[in-house]
Amino acid sequence: MHIEHLLPEFRAYAKAICASASDAEDLVQDAVERALRSESRPDGPDALRPWMFRVIRNLHYDELRKKRVRREYFAAEKRLSEETATTDAARDVLVRLAFEKLSTDMREVLFLVDIMGLKYAEAAKVMEVANGTVMSRISRARKALLILVEGSRTSEDEKKQSR
Repeated sequence: MHIEHLLPEFRAYAKAICASASDAEDLVQDAVERALRSESRPDGPDALRPWMFRVIRNLHYDELRKKRVRREYFAAEKRLSEETATTDAARDVLVRLAFEKLSTDMREVLFLVDIMGLKYAEAAKVMEVANGTVMSRISRARKALLILVEGSRTSEDEKKQSR
């Protein structure tokens, strides 16, 4: 018995845990793709069936976590943009411009850790580096961003004073 014989069961399980039929179908497709790529996939149907249910379940919860992180990010972004709009829109522009001036590595680590809220270990997995590398990169990136922002702010203050 192969994966294709178990597809109706996988679809039924996915429909039971997903909000929509299309999400369930996508989930099963992702799980099958992952299973076909896996070198540690069980051979027999007795082991394959529960293993696939775990893959489906884990993928589903991973997706829910991603959606939660995105919601939290956009809520925080909205809150920050509302606060920034009323408090210091110029600083927001300076930070965004300074962020764009940073190297790709620095932007990546700042985005993953400070914007998306990933833990160092999660960011390390994404970037395929050691946790210590993430810690040193985030430290250097934050310092570089601060220097760029403070330097821009100083030159803006000097322009205002010369007027």
